[in-house]
Amino acid sequence: MAATSPIELWRHSRRALGALLAPLAGLLAGHSARAVDLPEDRAEALVHVYQGGGVTASGPALLVRKNIADRVSLTGSYYLDAVSNASIDVVTTASPFRERRHEFGAGLDYAVRDSLITLGVSKSDEPDYKSDTASIDVSQETFGGMTTVALGFSRGADKVLKHGDPSFNDTVKRWQYRLGVTQILTPSWLASANFEAISEDGFLGSPYRAARVFGAAVPERNPRTRSSRALKLRVKGDLGARNAMHAEYRYFWDTWAVKAHTAEAGYSRYFGDLWLADAFVRYYSQKHALFYSDNAPAETLYVSRNRQLSTFDSLGLGAKLSYTWKRVPGQYELKANGAYELVRFNFKDFTDIRTGSPYSFQANVLQLYVSATF
Repeated sequence: MAATSPIELWRHSRRALGALLAPLAGLLAGHSARAVDLPEDRAEALVHVYQGGGVTASGPALLVRKNIADRVSLTGSYYLDAVSNASIDVVTTASPFRERRHEFGAGLDYAVRDSLITLGVSKSDEPDYKSDTASIDVSQETFGGMTTVALGFSRGADKVLKHGDPSFNDTVKRWQYRLGVTQILTPSWLASANFEAISEDGFLGSPYRAARVFGAAVPERNPRTRSSRALKLRVKGDLGARNAMHAEYRYFWDTWAVKAHTAEAGYSRYFGDLWLADAFVRYYSQKHALFYSDNAPAETLYVSRNRQLSTFDSLGLGAKLSYTWKRVPGQYELKANGAYELVRFNFKDFTDIRTGSPYSFQANVLQLYVSATF
C-alpha cells in the first residue's frame, strides 16, 4: 500500500469540497446574508516540555493566522519534538535513543454566509515514521446562531520504518469522520455533543515492541485493521462575577474491545482586568484490548504487551495562568501564558519485569507561550 502524497491529499480534499458545496449552496439560500465570524488574526510562540515514564519531549511551536478580504483566513504552523526515550518498553527490550519529529501544517478557512469551511493539511516527519494528513470541516449556524452543526473528514497516510532494518517498510491508512452539535441553552450556558469515528488499515503496532509468551519475548502481533468510535458531551457556563466552569464526559470503544471513559471538570476566574486563572481535574480509565496479555499462557494469532492497550487509569491535575501584557482595543492584544499538568498513571495488568510489580509513573507537562491578536 503506497503512501498518498500531500498534493494528492490536497486535491482529494478540493474534490470533496466541491461535492459538499453543491448541496450546501441550496441550504444557505434559505438563511440570512449575515456572514459567520472568521477566527481572529493571531500569532503564537510556544515552548513545551513533557517528562514522565523515562521519556522527555520538548521543543518550540509556532502558529500564525491571518484574515484576507473578510472571507478567508490562512493558517501556518510548525511543531518540533526533541525526544529522549528511555521508557520501560525501550529499556527492557532495546537501548535508549534520541530523535526529532518535525510537523508542518497549513489551513484555510472560508466564510460563506452562516457557514465556515476549513481545509487543512499537515506533514509529520521523524526518522522511522512519516505521516501526511488532509482534512475538511464544515460548520453551519442555524436558528439565528443558537445552534451550530459541524461535520468533518480527515484522511491520513503514514509510512512505518525501522532503525537498523532497511528492508522493513510498511504503511497505515486512516479515515476519520466527525459530527458535532453546539447549542446555546441560555445567555450564560451552552452544551455540545461530538461524535467521532476512525478506521485504520495497515501496520498498527511497533516494529520494536515485544510481547511475552510463557515468559519469552516474541514479536508483537496486532490486527491490521481497527475501527473506533468516541462520543463527547460538554457543558460550559458563566457563573457570574467573572467566574466560569465546564464539565465534560467522553466514551471511547473500538473493535479491539478497548473501552475507555474520560471525565473532566474545570473552573476559570478573572482577577482584575489582566489575570485569568484556569484549573481542571481529569480522570481516565480503560479496559484492555482483547489480545493484550502481560504474559500470554498460550500462542495466539494476535498478542501484544503494549501498555497503552492494557487496563489502566490516570488522574490529571492542571492549571493555566494568562496575563494580558498589552491591550489596545480594536488594534491588538498581547498575552503571556503558562500551563502545567501533573498526571499519575496506574497500570493494572502491566508488570514492570525489573521489579515484578504493577507499573506506574508520573508525568509533568509544561507549556509557556505568548500570543498576540491583531
